[in-house]
Amino acid sequence: MKPNKDFEELKPPTFGLLLRKLRDTRGVSRERLAFNAGVSASYISHLEKGDRGHPTREVVDALVRYLDRIDPLSVVERRHLLDLAGLGVSEFPSIQQLRAEITDDMRRALDLHEPNLAAYIDTRWNVLACNQSYARAFPGLAEDVNILRWYLSNDKAREVMLEWEEEVRLTVHWLRGLIASSGDTAWSADFLAELGRFGLFREIWDDGIAAYGRPNSVMHLADDVTGRCRAIDVQLFSVFSAAYPTQIQIFLGIPTWCADTGVPLDPGHPSLTPDE
Repeated sequence: MKPNKDFEELKPPTFGLLLRKLRDTRGVSRERLAFNAGVSASYISHLEKGDRGHPTREVVDALVRYLDRIDPLSVVERRHLLDLAGLGVSEFPSIQQLRAEITDDMRRALDLHEPNLAAYIDTRWNVLACNQSYARAFPGLAEDVNILRWYLSNDKAREVMLEWEEEVRLTVHWLRGLIASSGDTAWSADFLAELGRFGLFREIWDDGIAAYGRPNSVMHLADDVTGRCRAIDVQLFSVFSAAYPTQIQIFLGIPTWCADTGVPLDPGHPSLTPDE
């Protein structure tokens, strides 16, 4: 997939941009929202333009109460708005810092999960360590480090991910939610600049949709050797770390050969054959 070099700079999600979107979709003017939330219209304007700092909890609650009266916010919209307001901010450690937390015992545990797929990943989907089954299932991912980078820039991702575009779309939506919940836009600005070279990423990002998890636990992969469809039942568990208690997860994938799932096999993978 070739990057698109002709583009405008992508920006991380902000409280103001989301507030404007929620207000516009409900047909509410700044003046009307301000009056009902007990603030000035100029304050709403400054919030939406990003000219003011994070609003207080009281202000956010007042804005949400009125928007809810017009049309209730979804659970995701509510969480996304609160996250962008800086309520629950944390900073991300570097990949090197997180990898230093993976002990020899933890690495041995990955091997004990063979032949199931197992890896330690951070909450930004950077691979910190993995077993051989994981590396074979996602060829090149350990070297590319990040799942979105692998999806968009590595041809192997298209070959093995039978629902490639659906997985890309989910992960981009998840990235928007992640940036909001972290409050750490320094890393996200650089990451968006990298991923923004790809037209599909820009298209999905412009949807403005946030997600906070997978809608189902199963992903479908083509075996890199035989080409046969495998259904991977994915589970994620938090891993205790004294230094970074919420940043490391273990990915466990239990593979089975696909039965009659209706999942289309990739026509670009000539070795693909259905189960007998």
